[in-house]
Amino acid sequence: FEKFTNNQRNQLLVLPRYDGDKKRSVVDIIDLNNFNVLHTYEHDINSMNNNIDDSNIENKNVKIDDSEIRFEYRHPLILKDGSLISHSDYAPLFKINVCSNLEWINQEERFHHSSEISSDGSIWIPSLMYPYSTIVGNYIDEFGFYDDAITKVNINGEIEFIKSVSEILIENKIKNLNLLDIFDPIHLNDIQQAHFDSKYWKKNDLFLSLPRLGAIVHYRPSINKVINYITGPFSWQHDVDIISDHEISIFNNNNTLKDKNYSEIIIYNFKDKKFSKKFNESLIQNNFKTNTEGLSEILNDGSMLVEEQNHGRIIFFNSDGVKEWEYVNKDSNDKIYFISWSRVIEDQKLIKRLKNIYNN
Repeated sequence: FEKFTNNQRNQLLVLPRYDGDKKRSVVDIIDLNNFNVLHTYEHDINSMNNNIDDSNIENKNVKIDDSEIRFEYRHPLILKDGSLISHSDYAPLFKINVCSNLEWINQEERFHHSSEISSDGSIWIPSLMYPYSTIVGNYIDEFGFYDDAITKVNINGEIEFIKSVSEILIENKIKNLNLLDIFDPIHLNDIQQAHFDSKYWKKNDLFLSLPRLGAIVHYRPSINKVINYITGPFSWQHDVDIISDHEISIFNNNNTLKDKNYSEIIIYNFKDKKFSKKFNESLIQNNFKTNTEGLSEILNDGSMLVEEQNHGRIIFFNSDGVKEWEYVNKDSNDKIYFISWSRVIEDQKLIKRLKNIYNN
């Protein structure tokens, strides 16, 4: 960590990273007042993998692809009891307690990319459906197609809802069956739920990031209806967030458009249906670019965290776009390793509770 301003922040950084000295992934909980590590999660990966049924075609390579040296904690969620829920991307979902002991595994599907808390305390997370959804299954019979699905899992690891995104698009007549001619036509990488009603969406609506299609889909699960299909000045985007009652932010990887030197944070305004960019000059000054993955998080005070996943770097800007601090994930020999989707905890009650748990 390198600090550039003296602003104090009573916030926690959830930092999933590959530790080059340990040769394995860990999750550090960082106090952003002083960058001290309050707690580290690192469970027994080999023991967990031994509980996975690799005779199942979906999990046949998991002990190779997600062995300890290759495993990653992807976008981990920290719950109020200090437990952690995560996966290693296209792998089983799991929960460990604050002492890094395994509590459960869900190996019904291959879970991937983001994880976000729903309004009722469950978790929205992308998965690959197999057996396939009805429409996909009637069109494709061989294993290997990426039938991306929006999946709701409760904190006990049980699937409460699952729906194919390809099926959603075909049923809503946005795409036809030709969509299924590509093995990975969607590449769902984020599911963001609306936690409140606004003029432009209803509580429990979902915003889905579909980078293969260069689109953000505003979907209402209660009636299986696509409300908005948003395209614009972004490409291979990664991460969508609701940031006000009329705006969403989109992490634009910007890796196939003409002007592709830098990644960008795009703001879409539902009032005027126009796009703008946040802190773009600051991002350019800091040579911010990640061709794949990455994310942004705009905090309540207007400050912003951006993660350059490909280069193991996080930059935090204050509300004026001034760089407050920067982190690069290096080992003791200054070799750089990846970060796998960090997040900031702002909830003061949760922070107090977690600090007490970690202290004890």
